[in-house]
Amino acid sequence: MKRLTLIITLLISGIYHAYPQKIFDTHIHGEAKPDFQIQQLANAGVYKAAISTSWNLQDTYRNKYKTELLFGLMLACPNGKVPYSGQPCFPNGKDLPDIKWVEQLIIDKKIDFIGEVLSQYHGISPSDKLLHPYYALAEKYNLPVGIHTGLAGPNHGSPNFRVSLGSPILMEELIIKFPKLKVWIMHTGYPFLADAIGVMSVYRNVYTDISAISNPYIIPKKEFYSIMKKLIDAGFEDRLMFGSDNGDIKQAIESVNNLDFLSTEQREKIFYKNTEVFFKK
Repeated sequence: MKRLTLIITLLISGIYHAYPQKIFDTHIHGEAKPDFQIQQLANAGVYKAAISTSWNLQDTYRNKYKTELLFGLMLACPNGKVPYSGQPCFPNGKDLPDIKWVEQLIIDKKIDFIGEVLSQYHGISPSDKLLHPYYALAEKYNLPVGIHTGLAGPNHGSPNFRVSLGSPILMEELIIKFPKLKVWIMHTGYPFLADAIGVMSVYRNVYTDISAISNPYIIPKKEFYSIMKKLIDAGFEDRLMFGSDNGDIKQAIESVNNLDFLSTEQREKIFYKNTEVFFKK
């Protein structure tokens, strides 16, 4: 009875983790209540996370939490705004930040990666020359680049968004131009999974996160099972990274744990080991 009482107390206080796995969440965004958000992540076993959001909101997360946070620079922003939230992306109010400002932020260690790259929302290819100066900086300073692919939810406020621009195959030109760049396909390119597999089969510096597709409210569990089986069968167990994209993280963790074809080692790779390798400086 005393043990049960202790566990209940720890659950309420958020100290006891119902999900004991180590989790590196490679895909989160800012929220209006960051304390609650970070506590929820910590309760799920997240010890490190990569966050991208508006610059002003991002700054409210710095040097505040036990959970280690890596900070990304979101661009290009349609009409200077973050999709969905409508917040200005940068202090200059423009679609893209000043390139000298970005380089100084990297030098000052305030940026750990470039992303989420919103090329699809902006109505351009991820290989568009408009983005090349930022890719060049990322390659120069060995920063990863995360690019949105696939679909989008409703009410994103981006009139130039095009489904056709969500295929990972459109990344090939930037990968060729910047061969040392570490690129990750966000959302596995779904529903363009075959394109993601094609790109990853040829270019070993390309990883993918499983954010959104691991959310059973977005992708049915059977579909997620099929997607992950294809990725594992294609030989990508060393390049799959967990991500929640601000969804129900415990559901996302369960989705991975319910994949009966994964070994314990493969789950650990997806939950944190692969991401540690990818973000290693």
